[in-house]
Amino acid sequence: MSDYSNFNQQPDQSGYSMPPYQNSYSQNGPEDFSKKPKKKRSGGIIALALCFSLLGGILGAGGVMFANRLTNDKPSNEDLTVMVEGRRKASEIETVTVDTSKEMTPAEVYAANVNSTVGITTSITTNFWGFQTTAAASGSGFIISTDGYILTNYHVIEDSSSITVSMYDGSSYDATLVGYDESNDIAVLKIEAENLTPVVLGDSDQMNVGDSVVAIGNPLGELTFSLTSGTISALDREITLSGGITMDLMQTDCAINSGNSGGALFNMYGEVIGVTNAKYSSSSSSEASIDNIGFAIPINSVRSIVESIIEKGYIAKPYIGISVMDVSEQNQLYGVPAGVAIQSVSEGSPAEEAGLQAGDIITAVNGQEMDSNTLVEHVKQSQVGDELKLSIYRQGETLEVTLTVGEQVQSALPQQEVQPTQSQSWSQSPFEGFFGGRR
Repeated sequence: MSDYSNFNQQPDQSGYSMPPYQNSYSQNGPEDFSKKPKKKRSGGIIALALCFSLLGGILGAGGVMFANRLTNDKPSNEDLTVMVEGRRKASEIETVTVDTSKEMTPAEVYAANVNSTVGITTSITTNFWGFQTTAAASGSGFIISTDGYILTNYHVIEDSSSITVSMYDGSSYDATLVGYDESNDIAVLKIEAENLTPVVLGDSDQMNVGDSVVAIGNPLGELTFSLTSGTISALDREITLSGGITMDLMQTDCAINSGNSGGALFNMYGEVIGVTNAKYSSSSSSEASIDNIGFAIPINSVRSIVESIIEKGYIAKPYIGISVMDVSEQNQLYGVPAGVAIQSVSEGSPAEEAGLQAGDIITAVNGQEMDSNTLVEHVKQSQVGDELKLSIYRQGETLEVTLTVGEQVQSALPQQEVQPTQSQSWSQSPFEGFFGGRR
């Protein structure tokens, strides 16, 4: 479950909005890459249901409060002018590489990872006509570090006033929300625990249709630590979630039900290659039931965001700073080349620094022909500091422009409005992941 290129003229809070009816795309993230379906079935609508289980019940009011603490030591010399400086030790991620060359049975994958998966229960306070009620919701998650960082879906903890994490051994912990990225449907939690067993993060780009996978989670919020097995049914499915966010997901026929959200999808080498977050469900009782069409967020698409939340305290994403739309076939009839037309260029952006202008048409990037979808994905997969060679059509001339991918940041906890310093490093991240599988 970013302003990659700022492909929008009026970005929403997460920067992923898209002007209606213009086929314009925001590289701020997949949220605004939604398309209206080309075909509709008569007699029913298929709705995509987010997988978390509402348990209901009045539990009382609650709230999540965040505070920064400063330590002030009084000097012994009363004539000394005192300045208070806040300090905190930045979280650092150490990459550990393990050998995952041995293919496992589903039973072996379960035994190796069940202690690394968790159940998540949240309290959600709502206000009805002046009366506060608190309902419980449940989901899944998995441990990604020995000191208690946990990855789950954003929709599992959305609007929660308290979060409790349950372990396989029966122990439970109060969890703190470290940060989240709503547009990618992920959230990072932290529990105060040490010497935990984290999962091994794999490479979702290595998955193929037909590869066997298993999921471990808490379907219905009651059947805790259940394993379901299946295969990868499809890759790069463009799916629009119930909240309107569009994501490129892996499809699986593993049974993914309410409460499985945020759980891990494993390959048969025991590596996490996805985060389960959605399933198809029928919105009409007259429609035939829909079975075993579940979805998972490819781990490669969110790994750098998770690392950024933990290590930097904010979300850093590559961007180039343009709003675009595809050149229509009608315009091509008048001699305009196929490509991506730039509608606007953000002030101070990498695109402006490279000399791009509104009205330019990007016909290729690094020799590859472009449409707006391809350009979005290309920038998303770039590293800050990467150089892109753009072929530009401008008023009858063809130009070659070199653009350096920039970095845009957003708070991982927007209510805190925390922003890093303006100076940004263009070097690549010193780590490649929390734990790298090798085979």
